[in-house]
Amino acid sequence: MSREDVPSALRRQVRLLSTVLGRVIEEAGGPDLLRDVEKLRRATIALRREATDLRRRNVVQIVDRFTPERAEQVARAFTVYFQLVNLAEEHHRVRTLRERGREHEFVADSLASALAEVRESHGEDGLAELLARLRITPVLTAHPTEARRRAIVETLWRIGSLVERLDDPHLFPDEIAEAERRLVEEVASLWRTDPLRMHKPEPLDEVRAGMALFDQTIFQVLPAFCRELDRLLAPGTGERPPAFEAPPISWGSWIGADRDGNPSVTADVTRATAAIQSEHVLLGLEASARRIARTLTASDRETPPSDELVASLAADERDFPRAAKELQRKLPGAPHRRKLGLIAHRLAATRTGDAGRYIGADAFREDLRMLQRSLASAGATRLAYGELQHLLWQAEVFGFHLAELEVRQHSEVHAQALKEARAPEQSAQTREVLETFRAMADVQRRLGPKACRRYIVSFTRSLEDLDAVRELAAIAVPDGSLELDVVPLFESRADLDRAPEVMERLRKAGRIRDGQVEVMLGYSDSAKDVGFLAANLALHRTQGELAAWARKHGISLTLFHGRGGALGRGGGPANRAILGQAPGSVDGRFKVTEQGEVAFARYGNTRIAQRHLEQITNAVMISSTEEHERIAREADRRFAPAAERIAEASEHAYRELVERPGFTGFFLRATPMQEIAAMAMGSRPARRSRAQQDHSSLRAIPWVFSWSQSRVNLPGWFGLGAGLEALADQPGGIEELRAMYRDWPFFTSLIENAELSLAKSDMPIAELYLELGGDDAISAAITEEFERSLTLTLAVTRGDAPLAARPILRRAVDLRNPYVDALSFIQLRFLRELREEGGDHEGALRLALVTINGVAAGLQNTG
Repeated sequence: MSREDVPSALRRQVRLLSTVLGRVIEEAGGPDLLRDVEKLRRATIALRREATDLRRRNVVQIVDRFTPERAEQVARAFTVYFQLVNLAEEHHRVRTLRERGREHEFVADSLASALAEVRESHGEDGLAELLARLRITPVLTAHPTEARRRAIVETLWRIGSLVERLDDPHLFPDEIAEAERRLVEEVASLWRTDPLRMHKPEPLDEVRAGMALFDQTIFQVLPAFCRELDRLLAPGTGERPPAFEAPPISWGSWIGADRDGNPSVTADVTRATAAIQSEHVLLGLEASARRIARTLTASDRETPPSDELVASLAADERDFPRAAKELQRKLPGAPHRRKLGLIAHRLAATRTGDAGRYIGADAFREDLRMLQRSLASAGATRLAYGELQHLLWQAEVFGFHLAELEVRQHSEVHAQALKEARAPEQSAQTREVLETFRAMADVQRRLGPKACRRYIVSFTRSLEDLDAVRELAAIAVPDGSLELDVVPLFESRADLDRAPEVMERLRKAGRIRDGQVEVMLGYSDSAKDVGFLAANLALHRTQGELAAWARKHGISLTLFHGRGGALGRGGGPANRAILGQAPGSVDGRFKVTEQGEVAFARYGNTRIAQRHLEQITNAVMISSTEEHERIAREADRRFAPAAERIAEASEHAYRELVERPGFTGFFLRATPMQEIAAMAMGSRPARRSRAQQDHSSLRAIPWVFSWSQSRVNLPGWFGLGAGLEALADQPGGIEELRAMYRDWPFFTSLIENAELSLAKSDMPIAELYLELGGDDAISAAITEEFERSLTLTLAVTRGDAPLAARPILRRAVDLRNPYVDALSFIQLRFLRELREEGGDHEGALRLALVTINGVAAGLQNTG
């Protein structure tokens, strides 16, 4: 794929940013630095065109001649280049979305297409019924998969704004010149910002980083999404009440509340997190109220207020006499504007805790509805259901808490705490467990039960693991004021197999409230446990069994998908994954974790965020139709025996690798795992236990991140070839695999994700990392399974190369590879130094960490 295949607008923007970067590099390091960058770039491109030993030695010699200082400068040049290219690609996506909208182009996975399909198959009544139960909940987590510093992210946001401004064809020449000057300034700032954090972030640092996403896009994208939904449902949006009862989307957050394996997250941290979230949303609501009030200029002659609103203004005057008097003096004939202005005053008082504050978000929402009723009764329906409706949607979704805080802790911690909870002497860990429940109660008293009521039990293995949480809560908050929803999290393959039995015991014990239950499924640890293919098949089977159990007993089940960003942790396109869920397991409800670089990619730009929400909604609606469930159910039945066979073979191959003697040592030498553990990425340790030093003690994120950095991508495909081969070797086996790929949405999604992971793997580079492992047998097992997986995947898809059917994605991978190679060769040099005795290990470590940031930017994924 050549550069000429890149769309002209994108090529023009990349050229602009590359030129600016070249200018900045030359200004900072002189022409010699730019020449060194260009020399390495040309050498890696030549190596890609023809991978000869001579060309490989040339790249190695160039890298080896760099001083450590020069190596860091060159690595940073490639890193900043990738950051700018990623930005250009993001803005090209926005540009494409804008052009599609202007041309009214049909988009298959859009909100419009989902509504049209459901209308056609189920009619207006069926559509209304589905919308009434539609519940979509993205949950942001603090899992450390965002390698970039917040300062860099915010600089890139500013650069993005300038790039978008320069796309405007109507700018005057002086405006173009100023935008270009600012662009050079911001790229220079990006170049001069240290890519490495000096200290590991504290949990509240992670909370504030999450708030940047809410402030930047999420708070604004919610009303934009709701308005589009309303526009598509019925004509006349903005001049009538919304055509749906309540927004179908809300957000949750684990940031500042997930304490599984992270002793830094304490009860006080959770209290502080809730306070920070509340402050942000109250500031946002107040700002929106003041902005909308300035536009609500209708006079009482044309738009007389209702008696209800007049009485409400009188009450406001008693609570805020000075503000009310001043508003009356300035705006004597604008009662609706005065009311919204006083609502803003009351929100400010709520934030500061002063007199006149709202007792809860319900009172605020009722004030907005009363204002709407008054405007509507006076005939000003456009004022009632326009911008004011946007504020009401924000109030309905975000309340005064912004996102529901969800607490998570390991089942073994609860078991130990229960042994000590009533004893006179308690360990610090047990005291902290009990204090966590008190913190949840405190948050509920201040912000309402919805602010923090879910408690997720990781590594749930039995009903007793769930009952332990309720017993501890009763001890900690004996007055029974704490409202608690205990959510099991099934993670390992064995736990997934036990999940239906545990839930049935829960039902028989009468623990299911109001016929509704939530179950979380872990993708990361199950994949690390048994491998990509076996884990995905086990998860799919468990989803189907839980859905059948819930349907049998008339229970409303919400499956919470603990997906990571990388393909080896359940990542990949969200809409495709939803369409591949087990039949009946969606049923209008979808909840999923969004973490690290995935969250920033999905919510860093408002238009991309809205597109993401529309794709999820499309997939959830389509997956919930009878027709889709029928097709999925037939495919599940048809292919279940074959799935069992390939899962068994795949798991055997995977376990044979990771359980080999010496494998963990090999992994630590062959990948930058130890260096990643030293990165100040997140507040959570890289291992669950310092005492254990084997594969099972590793957290899934650094496990996946390390293999990605070494260009192996092992968690995204290892065992796939062995599994496919077990069926392909049978008579008619390859044809059955092709039928599975063609007719089974789940298997289609699985193979597409594996194909992307194989495409991002690069064995010529990966083999250089594997050599560091010092075990030829393990290296050979990995490379042989890669070849097997690639060959059989292409046989199933009938492709001649990975991603042959997705040329845009293939092109992006191909064009990036030479630049990622440059960083990989620099990384390999300093990893070798770190593996050797003596030498400047501190300097080599910094260089390795700098390249880790660069490779992550180039591959666009971490963990």
